Amino acid sequence: MTTHSQDAFLQQAISQQAQDQLFGNARTQNGWLPVSVEDAQLRRLYELMKLAPTSANCSPARLVFLRSAAAKERLRPTLNPGNVEKVMSAPVVAIIAYDTKFYELLPQLFPHNLSMQAMFADKPALAEATAFRNSSLQGAYLMLAARSIGLDCGPMSGFDAGKLNDEFFADGRLRVNFLCNLGYGDSSKLFPRSPRLNFEQACELL
Repeated sequence: MTTHSQDAFLQQAISQQAQDQLFGNARTQNGWLPVSVEDAQLRRLYELMKLAPTSANCSPARLVFLRSAAAKERLRPTLNPGNVEKVMSAPVVAIIAYDTKFYELLPQLFPHNLSMQAMFADKPALAEATAFRNSSLQGAYLMLAARSIGLDCGPMSGFDAGKLNDEFFADGRLRVNFLCNLGYGDSSKLFPRSPRLNFEQACELL
């Protein structure tokens, strides 16, 4: 019988440099350098984030990448005043939305349990909660994927969801969760990192 030591598993950990790129040195960006983001980078970002887990592999997130000035102008009227400049100057703004009828694709995504589709179709409150929770997860995966390929992120929720949905998702099937600016951050516009809770404040060992 093969045995595994804790040290053997620890050797599988990513490097400290990689951890710092994803977490330790990563910051929410407020300003952006005038450097474009290529379509190939956005495709790579998605190919990474889609592999991360969601419940029943439901994958409800839908992404709209706003790249052109005209596309971002459509977003402007929905933004809180304090967010306008950081959005308009970002090379890309990702709308992280969710598909309220994600369950229609479950036969493709979860083929070993075809009864799952009917369970969500018959329970709209469960479907809504599942779509929102899992699209939130996928939005976080998007940020980690972006950082892993060298992009900076500026996630935010300062917008009028009703106006945004009317502008971009008029048929009502998709709904916005949050926004995330993507590009190469201008470090001169960073605020000092805000405090975080320590382990004892946030965690419990039982």
